[in-house]
Amino acid sequence: MTELLAVAPSAYAAPVRTDHLEIQRVLDRAVADGGVPGMLTEIRDGRDTWFGTAGVADTATGRERRPQDRFRIGSTTKTFTATVILQLAAERELGLDDPVEKWLPGVVRGPGYDAEKITVRHLLNHTSGIFDYVNDPVMRSRGAGLPFLRSRFDGYRPEQLVEIGLSHPPTFAPGTGWGYSNTPYILAGLIIERVTGRSLSDAFAQRITRPLGLTGTYLPRGDDPLIHGPHGRHYSKLMLTEPDAAVHDVTELNSSWGWAAGGIVSTAGDLNRFFGALLGGRLLPHAQQQDMFTMVATKNWIPDTTYGLGVASQRLACGVTVWGMGGAINGSWTYTFGTRGGRRTLAVNANGDWNDPIATFTELLRSEFCPSAAPAASR
Repeated sequence: MTELLAVAPSAYAAPVRTDHLEIQRVLDRAVADGGVPGMLTEIRDGRDTWFGTAGVADTATGRERRPQDRFRIGSTTKTFTATVILQLAAERELGLDDPVEKWLPGVVRGPGYDAEKITVRHLLNHTSGIFDYVNDPVMRSRGAGLPFLRSRFDGYRPEQLVEIGLSHPPTFAPGTGWGYSNTPYILAGLIIERVTGRSLSDAFAQRITRPLGLTGTYLPRGDDPLIHGPHGRHYSKLMLTEPDAAVHDVTELNSSWGWAAGGIVSTAGDLNRFFGALLGGRLLPHAQQQDMFTMVATKNWIPDTTYGLGVASQRLACGVTVWGMGGAINGSWTYTFGTRGGRRTLAVNANGDWNDPIATFTELLRSEFCPSAAPAASR
């Protein structure tokens, strides 16, 4: 069985910052040394907000990145999907321990799969063992190099993505391991549509974005390749690792291949507002909040992390634990983490997808939540 971990807040209090000079230095270094076109971050502490940026939103015009700029958030979408599932559980519309077969009869079929043994909870905490369609050899080959430029406007139906994942055997039996996979979140999105009778885009809008006033956040409908509203450009080296690999503008792309697992467009301010409300217990009743933050040990993923239902925790070098989620999609990397009660959050985005920026994002979290100048009692 997978190991369930306690949900207690960090034993260390995150010290309050009075300036953000080190944050700005980290952003500047990421652009100067890492070659990322541009980075932005917004920090929210109660009613106070600080915004910082480095580099550019558009390499052709040199325009700086702005607080209102929208960007693709990749797997941070999973937190939205899990939140809606948990809201439905609170309303007794479904149960987290319901078998997937109950809601999607006949859908989970493939070598080694038994939909009666895979639960909704397994889908959300990556303990289902379902193969990740992103790792299918054909999908990977189409997502790199010139094939991606030719196929980035191709559309996928959620059922197609599930079929691709289920064409491969499971990586382990349900509930016996942990493995990050996008396929279970596509299934979770289909369950939301089945239970609510609404499109996933409408479910997000009705239950999260409109109630919270997230005016820059939406899930693209169908094959829409555009980012609507103010936005910078998204740049990619098409998964090529050579230092001199060409950089391509991939701002317009069909993100239907990410859908419930990675398709949402948002802003730094909206992400801070969403995670502030989620961490602060304003989106879920207590029982479902406990379910979301019942954490499982991760494996072969980001160091010093655990994973709940659509959320992760990351323990920083100073002992402080922050909570949130990250995500990547072609041309964009995003992180949003905060204190357990949601009073203070940090959202950051890079508009280039090379030189894996997780180390930079972690440095930003350390700089904000455990600066070296913190009082001894807070360290």
